[in-house]
Amino acid sequence: MGEKTSNKDGNSTLLHGKYELGRFLGHGTFAKVYHSRNLQTGKRVAMKVVGKEKVIKVGMTEQVKREISVMKMVKHPNIVELHEVMASKSKIYFAMELVRGGELFSKIAKGRLKEDTARVYFQQLISAVDFCHSRGVYHRDLKPENLLLDEDGNLKVTDFGLSAFSEHLKQDGLLHTTCGTPAYVAPEVIGKKGYDGAKADIWSCGVILYVLLAGFLPFQDDNLVAMYRKIYRGDFKCPPWFSPEARRLITKLLDPNPSSRITIFKIMDSSWFKKSAPKILKSKQEQEFEENCEKAAKQSETLNAFHIISLSEGFDLSPLFEEKKREEKEELRFATTRPASSVISKLEEVAKAVKFDVKKSESTVRLQGQESGRKGKLAIAAEIFAVTPSFLVVEVKKDNGDTLEYNQFCSKELRPALKDIVWTSPPDNSTIA
Repeated sequence: MGEKTSNKDGNSTLLHGKYELGRFLGHGTFAKVYHSRNLQTGKRVAMKVVGKEKVIKVGMTEQVKREISVMKMVKHPNIVELHEVMASKSKIYFAMELVRGGELFSKIAKGRLKEDTARVYFQQLISAVDFCHSRGVYHRDLKPENLLLDEDGNLKVTDFGLSAFSEHLKQDGLLHTTCGTPAYVAPEVIGKKGYDGAKADIWSCGVILYVLLAGFLPFQDDNLVAMYRKIYRGDFKCPPWFSPEARRLITKLLDPNPSSRITIFKIMDSSWFKKSAPKILKSKQEQEFEENCEKAAKQSETLNAFHIISLSEGFDLSPLFEEKKREEKEELRFATTRPASSVISKLEEVAKAVKFDVKKSESTVRLQGQESGRKGKLAIAAEIFAVTPSFLVVEVKKDNGDTLEYNQFCSKELRPALKDIVWTSPPDNSTIA
């Protein structure tokens, strides 16, 4: 592969003829980071550069390669995207999403956060961690430097899947900490025993939550050995301003015994975590949908023939859920002689069965998954049009998330559940074009 070359003015560097390497942004645990630009698309990225000889010395394990290949496929709103990995004779380059809002912890430098604000960040952190764990990828090095904010103030976790690098580079274990203290590391990791990456990540999330709420670390001591001792024992105190629920959750997160430490499922089920899903967490699609619901409610719910024609490519009122090449489409349409209220309650039943959240107006229903999929939370919007007072057309569209997950949801959940309310025309006149 092409080595990087300096351009005439010597200010920037060209990488693989594809990326222009610009100014130095800083360095992480194991890499230098540069501002960079994709010359083909003009897109700006952060380029992490790692010396290859170090990696070769410690052996690029299969696990590292696997995690990188997984991370290239991961798309989650709270995880910094890894665009591509390149190599030259002496270096490995990671082109990553450029996040411009700075580090989350520079906010805490100004003072601890209110519980509601801390909760938003913690919810986003847990969402990201859960998403990667479900794909077999563990961070193992969650700490302030790896928590960034985008322009909208949303949390972005960086270096997911790349931690395996830093682990291999730190042959002398945790004492080699370029970023200061190992205060975020689980006791079983310090003990250098075999450990479960998921459990270790949960401990680190506990330390992060504590710092968000307190403004200082739970395990602090000028003497490193004394600090390790506190970590081993889970020896910390919650300040008086922590609410009882926060105190309970943090005690379960910072359990020095990994086998009894709280799981992500239980974290999400805790009263403190569920207390509020603040407005900040609403996606743009959700906001737009709510606005459209309000508009639709104000407008008439009747459709004339021209509307019907414009809705369709030869409007098909036949069994409507036939298994044609509709899989590739991101919308379904069916007719029914049932009232709108029946359609809405059917959709609510589907949502209840798969634990989706529901938002509705008189003529629109939005179902949204509680767990993030490949491209965030799956959301389905259904709009109900009255062709005549007793004949309705329902249009179902993917509103957010991954198309494959949407199609699976439609074939496994939606179609079977709606079968008994779909209107089918008489067999001799099955299609009206």
